[in-house]
Amino acid sequence: MLDRWNSSIRAAAKEDEENTISIMEPIGADWMGDGVTAKRISGALRAIGKKDVTVSINSPGGDYFEGLAIYNLLREHPANVTVKIVGIAASAASVIAMAADEVQIARAGFLMIHNTWVFAMGDRNELRNVADWLEPFDLAAVDIYAARTGIDPKELGKMLDRETWIGGADAVAKGFADTLLSADEIDSKAKNSIEGKVVVASHKIETFLARAGVSKSERRELLAAMKGGMSSAASTGMSGAAVLSGVEDLLSSIKAISSNA
Repeated sequence: MLDRWNSSIRAAAKEDEENTISIMEPIGADWMGDGVTAKRISGALRAIGKKDVTVSINSPGGDYFEGLAIYNLLREHPANVTVKIVGIAASAASVIAMAADEVQIARAGFLMIHNTWVFAMGDRNELRNVADWLEPFDLAAVDIYAARTGIDPKELGKMLDRETWIGGADAVAKGFADTLLSADEIDSKAKNSIEGKVVVASHKIETFLARAGVSKSERRELLAAMKGGMSSAASTGMSGAAVLSGVEDLLSSIKAISSNA
């Protein structure tokens, strides 16, 4: 998922920017303190008050439960909520998008819907229990998509089963979105592209460490040290491209170790 996410995509600045919430990171907090949380969105909505709000989304998804909490917060907002999908709204981020009174999507934007998934281990009985435990969450997602689109829940279930990517025009045609964004809503900058790639690489490193059995506390320490190293590099004048190269080299080394294990 992170391979397909271009975090450099941003919504163009508007005069009413104070009433705009940006969801431009994975959903849920990671060990570096990054990510979009329900607590953060709740605080932003309180600051905006009973005014119309625009939510710009370019997110690969993440924590499903955090996504549901954000969805519910937006549904409860007393004024109009407009969601603008300026890149991708995948997985949990696609659920969040469905909370809007109006959904706008870039012509080159995408929604991605799929079944919830977790890392699990155990014998066949324990794995069956995990599958049964996940089913209500998939049904909840189907209900949310069906409420907006009017698509038959059985058909939506099949779309989730096969992981479905839905382009901008198709999203409008199927009812996931109401209109297409105009081209001048999209702004992509090289600087943000470098920063975004570093974020993506950092999340990949965390995933590899988790799969390798590294404990949460050790992962937190390693990633915090890496993040500190990036800050030090920036303060000494090291270019963003050089920082990115270092992070990607580290990721390649971890991949090599994993494949040889």
